[in-house]
Amino acid sequence: MPGVWLPSSHAAPLAALSAVALAAALAGCGSGDSTVAKTPQATKPPTTAPSTSNAPSSVAAPPPSGAPPPDPCAVNLASSTIAKVVSELPRDPRSQQPWDPEPLAGNYNECAQLSAVIIRANTNGGNPTTRAVLFHLGKFIPQGVPDTYGFTGIDPSQSTGDTVALTSANAVGLSSMVRLRWNGSGVELIGNSRG
Repeated sequence: MPGVWLPSSHAAPLAALSAVALAAALAGCGSGDSTVAKTPQATKPPTTAPSTSNAPSSVAAPPPSGAPPPDPCAVNLASSTIAKVVSELPRDPRSQQPWDPEPLAGNYNECAQLSAVIIRANTNGGNPTTRAVLFHLGKFIPQGVPDTYGFTGIDPSQSTGDTVALTSANAVGLSSMVRLRWNGSGVELIGNSRG
């Protein structure tokens, strides 16, 4: 048959010779010569008898991970507080859509007297409504806040621990900035400018 390999008549003596050589090689090896015999066997750790004393056992604390805990006074736009507050806001009055919990911009941190995040309506519209959400020491300020719709960013160079500079840009490309400050008991407007 073409294309099919068949053993030739010389293959049988060759196979027998190989079998004899293999048997001789194996017969010459003792159990001490085996690779398996030279491989260390896994052993169980020694077990100790249970203690009969009533002393409390101490469990070792895990070693430190090396990464320091997050700084609560650092800007944290991924804070779960932001997502919770945004989910509880009334819907956007223009589109009637809820707000997207992922801030467009912000300087939220738990230690600032006044901080803010900029959010947008969760809509596929070309020009979604935006607004600032203000916080005092990481807590949402629900009342007594000037209108914060239309702001699109925060100017960090004009913001401090108690002041937030909200920015907006109109369709013509003109920008404006409004500065809000925590006065000890609430938020007050302290300045605005057009650019």
